[in-house]
Order: sequence, then structure tokens, then C-alpha cells
Amino acid sequence: MSARRLAVCLTLALASSTAVFAQAPTPPAQPPAKPDEPPIYEEQVVVTASKLEQQLVNAPATMTVVTQDVIASTPATNYAELFRSVPGVNLSQTSARDFNLTMRSATSTLATSTLALLDGRSLYLDFFGFVAWDLLPVNPNELKQIEVIRGPASAVWGANAMNGVVNFISKTPRELAGTSATVTFGTFDGDAGNGEKLGTGSMFGINATHAAAINDRWAYKVSGGGYTSDAFPRPAGAIPNGTGTQYPSFANQGTTQPKFDTRVDYDAPDGKYKLTMAGGYSGTDGIIHTGIGPFDMTGVGVTYGTMRYTRNAFKLNLFTNILSGDAKGLLSIGLDGKPILFKFDTKTYDLEVGNINTFGGRHVLSYGGNVRFNVFDLSIAPRGDNRTEMGAYVQDEIFLNDLIRVSLGARFDKYDNIADPVFSPRVALILKPAPDHAVRLSFNKAFRSPSLINNYLETAIVNQLNLGAINPALNGVIYNFPVLANGNEALTEESTESFEAAYTGIIKNRATVSAAMYFTTNRDEIFFTQVARYRAATPPRGWPLPPAVLEVLPPACVPGKQCTTGGLPSEFSYRNLGTVKNKGIELGIDGAVTRALNLFANYSYQAEPEPDFALSEVNLPPQNRFNTGMNYSEGRYLGNLSISYVGEAYWQDVLDARFAGPTEAYMQINGAFGMKFSKDKIAATIKGINLTNRDIQSHVFGDILKRQIIGELRFNF
Repeated sequence: MSARRLAVCLTLALASSTAVFAQAPTPPAQPPAKPDEPPIYEEQVVVTASKLEQQLVNAPATMTVVTQDVIASTPATNYAELFRSVPGVNLSQTSARDFNLTMRSATSTLATSTLALLDGRSLYLDFFGFVAWDLLPVNPNELKQIEVIRGPASAVWGANAMNGVVNFISKTPRELAGTSATVTFGTFDGDAGNGEKLGTGSMFGINATHAAAINDRWAYKVSGGGYTSDAFPRPAGAIPNGTGTQYPSFANQGTTQPKFDTRVDYDAPDGKYKLTMAGGYSGTDGIIHTGIGPFDMTGVGVTYGTMRYTRNAFKLNLFTNILSGDAKGLLSIGLDGKPILFKFDTKTYDLEVGNINTFGGRHVLSYGGNVRFNVFDLSIAPRGDNRTEMGAYVQDEIFLNDLIRVSLGARFDKYDNIADPVFSPRVALILKPAPDHAVRLSFNKAFRSPSLINNYLETAIVNQLNLGAINPALNGVIYNFPVLANGNEALTEESTESFEAAYTGIIKNRATVSAAMYFTTNRDEIFFTQVARYRAATPPRGWPLPPAVLEVLPPACVPGKQCTTGGLPSEFSYRNLGTVKNKGIELGIDGAVTRALNLFANYSYQAEPEPDFALSEVNLPPQNRFNTGMNYSEGRYLGNLSISYVGEAYWQDVLDARFAGPTEAYMQINGAFGMKFSKDKIAATIKGINLTNRDIQSHVFGDILKRQIIGELRFNF
């Protein structure tokens, strides 16, 4: 292809784009199919990798796309469950509402390194530094696709895209035109072999969507609904770590999640520009697990509003997130003998601009930036009240010739709580031996900013010690002692450097094949860790034994050396502990056997992390994960079947070492079968999760997940 022809093609492609950032376009045309028949295979187009439209095979990052066919047929009752079959993604569920996922490293009770977006609006909760997946305000039928970047993406998206990005891309009101309603109702087994016996639990959900085009300029959408579930069973007995520590008993909770969302689109005459305004509310309650134990959340909700303006390739986006709620500690007791109360109110305001230009016949230059202002009011972090964040990026996609492309990108970010600006570069060399095949060599650097809690936590909890662990004659005598939990204003940002070799190819216009090998070095990772211990000279109040005992409690201190860990802890805080190296391999294939049947399979290997500090401070991910399955839809029938294997993992991120321990490897089988009636206006589906009814625990401190059977009725008017 000549340089002039390339420039013309690029210019036309960019000029025709009306939503480079907010939504994926119609995929490029495929060879003609028979009339009234869909193509066997449609190549996927993504926007998240570079904030511009490009074929998946040409993206400068490793990506997975969850299509609307998969979303429609999946048995999942929550969004996070959709990512179980994505290679490189580790998922843990700790309660009926609490999920966490991390790419290419171990997840935790508060996974902090994955950025989530809805049409470009951040869903990341800056005050705690994680994503509450149940606060997504739209229903699954409103989504066009979900794009997942597996690996660092701060060069485009800034802070908190350290290990990956999940971008939910919704359908426009014109694409949703009509009225639909969905009712789900289900049960789950509440009797666990190594946990509580709760009998049969129930879950119920309902949502409705109405969308219409008023004329050729105005279109709108309104949706609403809710979901509720009983509590899952808690584990009982000894935590499997050899210490004899028993699982603590607390009143577990289910969840209730209301949602409402509205959107209005305006298309200017002659396509000069497009304006989208949206707003909504999503709420949740139930258990959230943290480093200081579980909290029961009540009245948690986020109200949001967005305005997106696009003119050719120029975009301007505004959004605000207003979050509030209360949470009560279930194991964390304050010095007054009462559960710790956590009240939070946060407000986020964000302005982003971006543009794309082509020049020289070989370059596609994208650039932009954003400014964000956060207001915080947190009862357990009273000294932190606001934060300003700003950043700017530039990226050049260089077409050297038909065989070689280079992507060069960089972003600078400045945060109030980080002393120096943060530089996040990305370099990718893409070799194109054929139009449908790409080999990519890349280097990325990304970062996560310390959250407000990381910087300003300020509370104290009562810990307990069974004195029988010191003197068997005192077995059963419980001594209560205070432990401080404080933030650290001196924290620097976490960062990661990633080298990757990857391949993506389209085989005979039927399947996408991918392979990736990565090596990452995480620096200055933030851990909540013990930073002080009680000494003989400073025993806790009411210490019933000779103070000298405090010096010999395991692990014993080396004579003449300062010792802050082990023994009887007196303070926990956040620290940048050091460097952790990770490496792994991801293999996958996803393709169409026929127009009705799609199959997929993938495998992920993650080596044991290599920290330059104590291995006991880090969670260990499953080394082996395997997923396979199928999706079927033709005529009146639709179905889905998936099998996931997850290897053993190790967790140490709740309370102290007494509560650390492994989770067993497990295999989870999910399936769904449905039929359509009345000219596709009614669809009835029965879905099953964990069909073999295994006791699955995806975090050592989490709930036990048993078989779920769900019925679904969907009506289209």
C-alpha cells in the first residue's frame, strides 16, 4: 500500500468516527454472505487500547473482547463473573456482592491495580483504591461489548491502570430501540461441607429498558431494575494454615442492588457533531472484605452524570461521581468496645479532552489530557479532604510500511499526594507478516497512586490473643490489646515495568488465536503490614505476664537488632515494601465453527512471584488456569457451557498471619439453555453456576460458593 493511499484511508476512517472514545464502531465489512444470513465470523474492533478505533489484531496491547452474544447467554449473575474465562485474569469472590479481579498477578480483598470504565467514565473508587463491580448502573442487555486490556495501560489511561483496564461499552439508544424487560429468579445451595448449613438460599432480579429515536436528531434511553440475594454460607472450623486459628463467626449478609440509568443523544445535522448526556444511580449493600476484616455496608450508592461531545475525531468528556454510604466493622472493634463505623462521602469531577490527527501519510497522532478533582469526607481518614489529579498523553501510530508498525506513547501525571510527576511510556513494535496476523514486542510502564485510605487511615482496633499459645496452662484465657491502624503520607506510587512478546492472528476468517509471554517488575508495591510491636519496656495496658515474655514471642528478634514485626503487634500501616517480579504465559483461541456455534479455549500460567522481601507478605496467584466452552444461538435455541479450572492460591491480606492460608484448586462448570417464542419476543432460559456443587472458596477468608440455578424470562416489545 502506498503512503498516499494509506494516508487517505486513515483520514477517511478518522473523519467517519463519531465516538472514538465512547463506543466501538461497526466492524469492517466482511466477504458477502448469503442474503438474510449473518457472517460466520466478524473481526473485532476495539477502542480501549489507544483511544482510537482499530482492529483487535492491530492493537498495541494484549486484549480480550467479551461480545454481546456472550453477555446475553452467560449464566453469570454479576459482571465480574463474566471475566472468569478471560486468560490472565484472576477473580476472587468473597461474599454475595464482593468481587475482585486482577490481571497477571494475585488478586486480594481490595484489588487496586485494575481500572474500570463505563463509556470512558471511571468506576474506580479513589478513596479506597478499588472497583465495586456491583455499582455499574446499566443492565447487561444495554452493553455492546466489554474490552479488557491485559497488562499495563497508564500511557493512555493514567493512574490505576497498572495491571489492566476493563471498559464497558454501551449501546446507543438507536441500537437499543424498543422496550425490553428481564426477570431472573434462582436458588443456591446454602449447606457447605466445611461451613454453615443455611438450607436453600434465593436470589431475584428484574430490569427494564426503553429506548426510542424521536427523530433523526434526538434519541433517548431509560433503564432501571434491581437485584437481591441471600447470604452465602461462611466457612467454619480451623483456617487451613496449621495455627489452629478458627474462622471467626459474624452475621453474614446478602445484598440488594438498585439501578437506574438514562441517556439522551443528539446528532447534529450533516453529522457535524454528536452530544451525549447520561445520568443515573446504582446502589448496593452487603459485605465488603478489607485488610482489617469484613465490613457490613448499608445505603451505599453512587449518583453520576456525564456529558460527551464529539466532533470528527475531537472529543470532550465531563463526568461526576457522587458516592456515599456507611459500613460497620464485623470483626474490627474500636477501643470503646463497639464496632468501628466507617462513614464516607466522596465527590469526583473530571474533565477530559482528546483529538486525533494524521500527517505525513504514515502517522496517526492521538493526544489529550484530563483534570480531576476529588472531595473526601471519611470518618476513618479525617485528615484527608481533597485531591487534585491531572495528566496529559500523546501517542503516535507509525506505519513504516505494510509489514512494520510502531506505537510510541507517553503520559505525564501529577497528583497532590505524590511528590514528583509520574512518567508512563509505552513502546510497541508490531510486525505484520500478513494483514490478519501480528507479532508484537512491547514495553510498558504504569503506576497506581496511593488511595486516600493508604495515606490518611487513622483508627485503632482491639486484637485478641489466646494466652494458651504462650503457656498451655492459660489455654482459653483471652487477652484483649489495642492495635493502631494508620496511613502513611510518605508513600510513593506503585509502578510496574512490563516486557511482552505477543501474537494475534485471524485463522481462515474463522478464529482469533492469541499468545503472550510477559515479564513484569512491580516496584514500591503498597502493603498493609505490621510496623511495630510491643516491647518489654512498653507493654500494653493490663499485660498479665512478665514483660520479658514480649521479647521472646515468635519470631524472636536477633539480639542487638531492632525488631518491629512478629511478637505482639502494636501498629499496622502501609509501606512501599520493595520489588516483586512476575512472569507468565497466556494462550487462547476463540472462533466460529458455524454461524450458530462458537468455541473458545485458553490457558494461563503465572509463575510464583519473586519479591525482594519476605514472600509471606504477598498473595500467591494460582499458577495454572484453564478455560474452555461454547456459545450457541440459532433459531429458537441458545446455550452456553463453560469449564474453568483454577489452581491452588495463597492469601495473607486479612488481619494478621493467623488468618492467612491457601485455597484448594477447583473446577467450576457453568451452563445455560434457552428457547425463544413469539417471533423472538420472549426468551426463557435456565442457567446454572457450579453445576457439580463443589465447595468453592476463591479466597481463604471468603464465603463458600455452592451451586446456583437461575431461571430467566426476557420480553421484547
